[in-house]
Amino acid sequence: MKRICLTTMALLLSLPIWAIVKPGVEVLRDRDFSVLKGKRVGLITNPTGIDRSYKSTIDILKEAKDVKLVALFSPEHGVRGDIHAGDKVDTYIDPKTGVTVYSIYGKTQRPTKEMLDNVDAIVYDIQDIGSRSYTFISTMGIVMEEAAKYGKEFIVLDRPNPVGGEKVEGSLVEDGFYSFVSQFRIPYVYGLTPGEVALMLNGEGMIKGKCKLTVIPMKGWKRSMTYAETGLDWVAPSPHIPNANAALYYATTGILGELGVVSIGVGYTIPFQMVASDSISANQLSDSLNALKLEGVHFRPIYCKPFYSVGKGQNYQGVQIHITNPKTVVLSDIQFWIMQEMYKLNPSLDFFKRCEKSRITMWNKVCGTDYIFKEFGNGYNFAKIREYWHKDDKAFKEMSNKYYLYK
Repeated sequence: MKRICLTTMALLLSLPIWAIVKPGVEVLRDRDFSVLKGKRVGLITNPTGIDRSYKSTIDILKEAKDVKLVALFSPEHGVRGDIHAGDKVDTYIDPKTGVTVYSIYGKTQRPTKEMLDNVDAIVYDIQDIGSRSYTFISTMGIVMEEAAKYGKEFIVLDRPNPVGGEKVEGSLVEDGFYSFVSQFRIPYVYGLTPGEVALMLNGEGMIKGKCKLTVIPMKGWKRSMTYAETGLDWVAPSPHIPNANAALYYATTGILGELGVVSIGVGYTIPFQMVASDSISANQLSDSLNALKLEGVHFRPIYCKPFYSVGKGQNYQGVQIHITNPKTVVLSDIQFWIMQEMYKLNPSLDFFKRCEKSRITMWNKVCGTDYIFKEFGNGYNFAKIREYWHKDDKAFKEMSNKYYLYK
């Protein structure tokens, strides 16, 4: 019997049987790799591509009978997680399997014809975090386009959305603002699993061409689940998403963080779970935010000295964000409320005037529009943009519903 750590065993035993989710890679194995039999396979993955015994999908496919793993495609951070954020790498050999690794992050975001010549099927297995600006779904869609172009199969091994499958927040990407952090016309928080995103991209014509797509679904996942309820351990998909909570909080401060004016906990011990500055009172800010009586969230005063990034070595204060009810909280609104209240308390804290111009360009790309910058930047009154930010939520949810694999 394979060993399993005591903490994991305790977690599994404490959960009802329906809550033990089986990820797509395990379902693929249960089906004896039937969709890959006799095929030369290229795999897009990173350290999150594992089964419940922590075995990498790379090694699982390498050992699978009648499956020939011939190529690995590296997204941001590398297939083994050994590439620092933003670093670019060229082609190299994976030392464990001897399989060639091609980078598809940086100057080459698309696999070339030469990279795909010896591939029959491309497999995608990456844990995502449910926010549009996180680049892995961009990579997935771009490679789907190349699969369609060169007649390759595309197979997604599905995984949970740690934000859940019910939240949809944020305006759709508008013309002129498509980028690697807003690659497709979807909301900021989109409420789909990677497999469901792939089905929607293919089905709605959001990518060029239409690929031969297969999704291997999970077993046991429900749209209402928190990640803790899945019974799956979390593996960091990037350095600043060390746990599933960070994936949830990414949606609460990730847009604000693009401005580089305040600390959002990147560089401290709670990435994306706080907002702090050298020009605000922690107690005043927490009181002001809690007075708004926002659903599902509480703001606690915090004092810190960041170790790196914004505020490195300085005494900062602000609020730690505590999500008290993941079901009712509106995640992406939180950063706008915080900006509003910080500006009220200290009008010299004009975020857009304090940041570099290039930061505003990135803000607009992440928002998928410049409307938020133009309207919100004039006085930081969230009421001016709130309706616009959520104008597409209902329509997108109704459209995307037909791609649900988990009802």
